[in-house]
Amino acid sequence: MNPGTRLGSYEVLGPLGKGGMGEVYRARDTRVDRVVALKILPQEFFESEERRVRFEREARMLASLNHPGIAVLYSFEEIPSSSSSSSRHLLVMELVEGETLSARLAKGPLPLERTLHYGAEIARALDAAHRKGIVHRDLKPANVMLTKTGVKLLDFGLARAIAADPADGVPSGLTTQDRPLTVDGGVVGTLPYMAPEQVEGRPVDARTDIFALGATLYEMAAGRRPFHGANAASLAASILASEPAPITSVRPEVRPALERVVRTCLAKDPDDRWQSAADVARGLQWVAAETVASAASRGVRPRGRERLAWGVAALAVLVGALSLLGRRPQGSAELTRFKILAPPGESLLSFAVLSPDARSILLLLRDAGGTNRLAVRTLDNLEIRFLPGTENARGVFWSPDSKEIAFFADGRLKRMSAEGGPAQAICDSGGAVWGAWSPEGTILFSRDFYGRLSAIPAAGGEPRQATAPDAEDVNQNQPAFLPDGRHFVYLSGNADFSKKSIRLGSLGTTETKALFRSDSSAAYASPGYLLFGRDDAVFAWRFDPKTLHLEGEAVPALSNVHWSSSDDFLSLSAAANRLAYVSWELKRQLVWVDRKGREAGTLGDIGGYGDVRISPDGRKVAVCIRDLAHSRNDDVWVLDAARGTGVRLTSDPADEFNPAWFPDGERVAYVSDTLGAYDLFERPAGGGPSKLLVRSEMDKISPVILRDGRRVLLSVSSSGRYAREIFDLGSAERPVLLGMDQAFSQEHATISPDGLWSAWDSVESGQREVYLQPVPDGPKRQVSVGGGQMPVFARNGREIFYVSRDGTLMSVFARLERARVELGEPLPLFPLRYDLSGELPWGRQPYDVSPDGQRFLVIRRAQGVEPDGVVVISNWDRALRAR
Repeated sequence: MNPGTRLGSYEVLGPLGKGGMGEVYRARDTRVDRVVALKILPQEFFESEERRVRFEREARMLASLNHPGIAVLYSFEEIPSSSSSSSRHLLVMELVEGETLSARLAKGPLPLERTLHYGAEIARALDAAHRKGIVHRDLKPANVMLTKTGVKLLDFGLARAIAADPADGVPSGLTTQDRPLTVDGGVVGTLPYMAPEQVEGRPVDARTDIFALGATLYEMAAGRRPFHGANAASLAASILASEPAPITSVRPEVRPALERVVRTCLAKDPDDRWQSAADVARGLQWVAAETVASAASRGVRPRGRERLAWGVAALAVLVGALSLLGRRPQGSAELTRFKILAPPGESLLSFAVLSPDARSILLLLRDAGGTNRLAVRTLDNLEIRFLPGTENARGVFWSPDSKEIAFFADGRLKRMSAEGGPAQAICDSGGAVWGAWSPEGTILFSRDFYGRLSAIPAAGGEPRQATAPDAEDVNQNQPAFLPDGRHFVYLSGNADFSKKSIRLGSLGTTETKALFRSDSSAAYASPGYLLFGRDDAVFAWRFDPKTLHLEGEAVPALSNVHWSSSDDFLSLSAAANRLAYVSWELKRQLVWVDRKGREAGTLGDIGGYGDVRISPDGRKVAVCIRDLAHSRNDDVWVLDAARGTGVRLTSDPADEFNPAWFPDGERVAYVSDTLGAYDLFERPAGGGPSKLLVRSEMDKISPVILRDGRRVLLSVSSSGRYAREIFDLGSAERPVLLGMDQAFSQEHATISPDGLWSAWDSVESGQREVYLQPVPDGPKRQVSVGGGQMPVFARNGREIFYVSRDGTLMSVFARLERARVELGEPLPLFPLRYDLSGELPWGRQPYDVSPDGQRFLVIRRAQGVEPDGVVVISNWDRALRAR
C-alpha cells in the first residue's frame, strides 16, 4: 500500500517489511496521534469462522501481556475493504525502532558479554509470557529487535494463535529452510530454530521455545546456526539426530558454563532441557557474573563501551548483592539478605561456611556424576573458584585467619590454601564430617559419627582425646571455637533424643558441662550470642565469652529458616555481624517414568522424600519422608501405588529410613538410630509394633532382604569405609563378609534376586564405577563405563540399572551364571534428574524399578520450586532488635 492509504483510523506512512504472516507498515493511529506498526494478515488465515474467533481471542490475550521485553500488541481489528466484500484483518502493534538480531548476526557473532545480556533479556521475556500460558513457537533472530533500551520480542504467541491446532504437524513437502512453515494456513515455526517435537508435529509447550532460545544463543555466540543441511529435509534430520559442534570449536574464549547453558537448551528430549525460561536467565546471569569476577581477578579492566556492557551483563546479580559487597558489614546498616545458588551443573550440599573475615563462603558442591568438591565464593567480587584436589570432600571448615581450609576426604583430614594448591594430609579421620580450627593451631573433630571429640595440631601428629567419657555425653560432634580460641561448644547427644544439648569444653581439660537443649549445633556471633537451630528458626542466646555464662533467655532471631535437620545439622556460621545458613525446602515429588523417559504421573503429595522401594508385587511403595510438620526427622511410610494414600509406619523422634521389603510384601525392614548407631528394624506394612533385627555398635545402612526372607545384605561402616555383609536374621552367627578386598568403601550395595551376585559402586579406579562379584567372593567385573553409581537389579535378574556420571539412568543386559558372565553395553534410558540441592546422601535410594521392568519411580524436585541456596544475612542483629 502506498503512503497515505487509510485503513479505518490508521494512515499508512510506509512499508516496514513482509513475512510469512503478512505485510507490515508504519502507520499513524489518527485517533490518538500515535505511530504504530500495522500488520495486515493474509485473508486465508480467516476463511474459517472458528479459526477467526480463536485467533481474535488469543490475540486479545496477548494484548494483556505487559513486559518491557515484548512488543505491545495494542489491538486486533477487522476493517471493511472498500474494494471488495471481504474485510482486512489488522494487528496494531507497538512500533519498535532498532535492528533485528538477524540483521546484526549477518555481520558476525556478538561479543560474549552482549550474548549473555541479550540472551538473559530474551529469556526473561519468554518467562513472562510462559507464565500466562502463551508460547511463541517461532522464536528466531528475525523476531528479536535490538533497541536502545534492550531487546524486544516480536510476533510473540501469534504462531500459536494462528495455527489451527497446537499439534499441527510439518508438511511432507519441505521446500524452504528459513521462512515460517505452514499447515493449512497455520504457522508452526521456522525450521532452523524448531525443536524436535515441532519438526515431528508433536504437541509443543514452553520448552519448545527454550530449544529455539538455545539455537538463537548458539548463533549469537558462534556466528552460525547449530544445525545444518543441504535442504530442508536434511536440516530436519540434523535437528532430530545430530548434536551441534561445540561453540568453543569456533570461539575458544567461550566459557564452558555458557556452553552448558546452551547445550541444555538444545537437548532433544524436552524433559532434559531447562524446564523454564527463568532458569535459562539465571544461568546466563551467573555466567555473566562469573565472567566479570574472573576478569577482575586477573586484573582485566574493560574500557569505555566494553566496561558498560560488562556492567549491564552482571546487573541482575549485582543488584541483589550490592548491600553485601562492602569490605566489612557495618553494624549501623540495614538488615539485608542474599541467596547464593549452585552454579549450573552443580548441586549444593548442606555445608556452607562463612570465613572468619566474613568475606568468603566455602561451599560443598556435587556435580552431575555424584562427585563432591569444594568451591570458594567471595562476597566482594562475586568470584567462585573450584578447588582442585578436594574431590570426595564430605565436610569442611576454615582456618582462623581465613587463609586456609581443612576438609575430610577419603578417610583423611587434609588442609590446603584457600587460594588452591596441593592438599596436605594431617591424619586419618575415619568417618569424620565436622571440625573446627582454633587460633592456637588445634583442630577438633569426631572420628566417628557417634564418637567423642579428638584434638590434633593443625601441623599434624597423633589425635588425642579432647573430652572425658560421660554416659550423658556419648555422641559429640559439630564443634565451634569461642573467641578466646581455647573454649569451644559442641552438640552432645545419646540414645535419648530428648537430651540433645550444647556443651562447653576447653582445650586445657577433658571436663565439659551442659549449657542448654538444642536441635542443632551452635555458632558464636559477635557481639556476644550463641546461635542455634530449634524447630524452624534460628535462636540467639546472650553469651558472655569472658565469663562463659548465658544471660536471659533464648530469642528467635530468624524464622522460616527451613534448615536441614538431617543428623541434627544446621550449617550455620557467623562473622563480623554477618551470618550464613543453608536453606533446604525439601519439596520433592515421586514421579513415574517409563523406559523412554516419559513421565506417567506422580504418586502421593509433595514432600521430603529420601528413599523409594517398590513392593515385590508392585502394589505398594515404601518411602522415607522427612516430616517438617512434626519431629522434622525421617520416617518410613507405605503408599498405595495406585491411589497414593499412605500409612505411616514410624513416628519416633529418631531417624527411620532405608526401607526394604520382605519377599512376602507384608513386612518392611528399615534403618533407625533410636538406639544410637544405625540398626535394622522391621514393622508390618500395614502398621504395627517394631522388631529389632540387627543391633551392633557399627552403623548399618542400605538393607536388601534376600529371597529366602531370612538373610539381609547390609552396608556396614568401619573407619569411614563401608563393607558388604550378609546377616542371618535367625542366627547369632557372625555375618558373612562379601569380597576380601576392603581397601575402598563399597557403597550402594545390592544383591541379585537369586542371591548369587552382588553389585556396588566405589572409587577404586579413580572415579566412581559399578562393580559386580559372585557371593561371597570371586572375580570382579566392572559394569559401568565412564562412571556410575546406585546399581539396582531388575526383578528378573537379567538387567542391571545404574546412574551415569551425568545423571542418566543406564541399562546393562546381564547373563549371570557361575561358569559364564555376559554383560552387554550400557544403554541410556533417560536422565534420572536426581541431582537436587541439599542432595540425598550416598546411602539413600532415589529410584526403583517396577516388577515388570517397564516403569521407574523417581524422586524429583517438585515443579516450580525455587532452588535451594545459601542465605547470607548482613547485620542480622537488626532482626533480633526488631523482635
